[in-house]
Amino acid sequence: MNKTIITVKDLVRNYGQFQAVKGISFEVKEGEIFGLLGPNGAGKSTTLEIIETLRPKTSGTVIVDGFDLDKEPHEIKKIIGVQLQTSGYYPGLNLLQLIELFCGLYNREVDPMELLDMVNLRDKAKAQVKELSGGQKQRFSVATTLINEPRIIFLDEPTTGLDPQARRSLWELVRNIRARGTTVIITTHYMDEAEYLCDRVAIIDAGRIIALDTPDKLIDNLVASGFERPKEMKMANLEDVFISLTGHSLRED
Repeated sequence: MNKTIITVKDLVRNYGQFQAVKGISFEVKEGEIFGLLGPNGAGKSTTLEIIETLRPKTSGTVIVDGFDLDKEPHEIKKIIGVQLQTSGYYPGLNLLQLIELFCGLYNREVDPMELLDMVNLRDKAKAQVKELSGGQKQRFSVATTLINEPRIIFLDEPTTGLDPQARRSLWELVRNIRARGTTVIITTHYMDEAEYLCDRVAIIDAGRIIALDTPDKLIDNLVASGFERPKEMKMANLEDVFISLTGHSLRED
């Protein structure tokens, strides 16, 4: 994880008089899971959409795998995968047909069943997206980001609204994707998710990065500052109890 694959420098995005992103700078290393954390309205989604070529920037520099966003946005599009919302799929097509459609759009040849196997959806190949559970929809959404064999994928709050089993199933999927050599950029509101998945995180607030490091280092720095939890931490939490009692494997509705 030594090579820098994304460089963002002095990025600014204005909406009229409102400055949503205030000159932020960071780098993402090849093969890492990098988290963007922040409250609603902090600027993290805007930052992602700019890197994804989906939203124009006001000023600053963005380089993705050597390609300058200002000069070669089409080259950036070729090497990234962006998670779609479920509303973005043709409702009359089943999962196999949707994968074949995307293969045509990307001019790629992908074994649809192999891709469904990867996200544990082989038995849903002939189902439509509307027939899937929340966790299944999210796993299929992640699968579609892999069709063009991207070097980088972007996941925007991929586990929001999922039950604990579905969340942990998706965590393992993200780790498996990284194990294939793909760089993953993820936004999340769940701090346990960021701590489990991310090699490094940038915490954004009011359009600025206020901290950037590994989760362990950020926690150690807080403890070293004299911070103490008001309540002693237990060796497990209620989510661990739930998972232990109901089973680690994904249970579908």
